[in-house]
Amino acid sequence: MSIRVRRIYDPSGPGDDGVRVLVDRLWPRGVSKEAAGIDEWPKALTPSHELRRWYHGPEGGYEEFRRRYEAELAVPEAAEALEGLRERARGGPVTLLTAARNPDRSHTSVLARLLAER
Repeated sequence: MSIRVRRIYDPSGPGDDGVRVLVDRLWPRGVSKEAAGIDEWPKALTPSHELRRWYHGPEGGYEEFRRRYEAELAVPEAAEALEGLRERARGGPVTLLTAARNPDRSHTSVLARLLAER
């Protein structure tokens, strides 16, 4: 199973990314839909507005964010979307796209780890 994490602003070669999945709740600034080349945008897999605001606020810490986000992903709609994406990844490369400045300390790293676990 090949799961990649990439910033949506980074260039990619043709066919290099496999299935391109935007995993941010908001559309990234300055990127046209044509240029993004998104195959899927499963909003059920994105952190809630409340969790996102909490994490970027003064109280937000990564480990607690990770725990809360995993709890959100256990909700039936999100769990179903997660399993669907996991199935896509079994069939070929999947690239999780985000506008986050530091994908290693964002929801994309949590999502990539959960996808790879099973």
